[in-house]
Amino acid sequence: MGAVSAAGIGAKALWDAARDGRSCIGQAQFNRPHRGRIKIAAQVLDFEPAAYLEETILSLCDPVTAYLLVAADEAVAQAGLDRSVPFGPRTATIIGTGIGGMHSLEEGLYLAQVLQGRPDPLTVPRLIPSAGPSQLSIRFGATGPCFAISSACASASQAIGFASHLIRSGLIDRAIVGGGEDCITSGAMLAWEALRVLTPDFCRPFSKGRNGMVLGAGAGMFVLEEMEFAGRRKAVPLAEIIGYGTTSDAKDPIRPDVHGAAASMHAALKDAEVEPGEIDYVNAHGTGTTINDLTEAAALDLIFGSRLPKVAVSSTKPIHGHGLGAGGALELIITIRAIKENIAPPTINWREPDAKCPVDAVPNEKRHMPIRTAMSNSFAFGGINACLVVREAEAA
Repeated sequence: MGAVSAAGIGAKALWDAARDGRSCIGQAQFNRPHRGRIKIAAQVLDFEPAAYLEETILSLCDPVTAYLLVAADEAVAQAGLDRSVPFGPRTATIIGTGIGGMHSLEEGLYLAQVLQGRPDPLTVPRLIPSAGPSQLSIRFGATGPCFAISSACASASQAIGFASHLIRSGLIDRAIVGGGEDCITSGAMLAWEALRVLTPDFCRPFSKGRNGMVLGAGAGMFVLEEMEFAGRRKAVPLAEIIGYGTTSDAKDPIRPDVHGAAASMHAALKDAEVEPGEIDYVNAHGTGTTINDLTEAAALDLIFGSRLPKVAVSSTKPIHGHGLGAGGALELIITIRAIKENIAPPTINWREPDAKCPVDAVPNEKRHMPIRTAMSNSFAFGGINACLVVREAEAA
């Protein structure tokens, strides 16, 4: 697996920040004056694509595509694969993203409408959501299925879950999969601010006194392989994805639904063939907004019942921000490292219990504990829910 995030370049940088409770949120930086009230974000800063990518492809890369390519290079290298050898028709490239190239879109509109100029001719190839997976397929010579999944904050988790099921079905042997997003632009920030879901100071999931989320940016990437296929090349797996569930509330485009969220978790557990009692840790969606945290806590209660207060349920969004379409990928990286190191990362900025959110949020300090099987939740606008269940890897 690989990552580009506000914590820096690499999956290790992301995990180290999450494990140690080190926030990567700071003063937002824009290339033009910003008139918004919200001034903070978890941006990818000091990232120079030319230091990692060939000059020939940079003109086709929105920041999101650059993040995806760099994160994928890390994942492919960790998997022991040589990108000079085409991956061929049995490898898929699947990316989750809510928007795609927001920076390219906003720059194009600014040039056309404000400066009365002509946008860069490559604006459209850069901004489309399929730019990421298509660039990945070209980079790795992967001629199998290639597409983007766009379902807001559930995008990356749906992409990963769908890729795992394509492998299970026998249609492919391998997938280069994950999610990427960067909506930290002046216009997008103003739009999010208008929704009144952004905090001006601290993201405090499940805590009393929470008042919103912080936008984050980045990409998380994985190489998924069928177990026997990986074993034949003596690959060393990091973890096994054993369950995936996705549902739609079919009720409201903005307000989440308890039963829809619980249904996705139930479906993932059923797919994994594990009981709720076998889940050691939950990486929650945990946005830090009043309604979302209430809804997720109630949904978790429907799944875990009387055991819920004893289940470690943390949100790492106060560390890396809400990655939107990339969120599920960044959080799965953290969940896998939690299993590898038997550490539940903390929910930082937590102040005091909220009686309406009766979860053990692992407040403020990491927790050493046995973790063999874990769950990662992603819930999105439109009532789209996705849940992944992952467990400690066995030898391939």
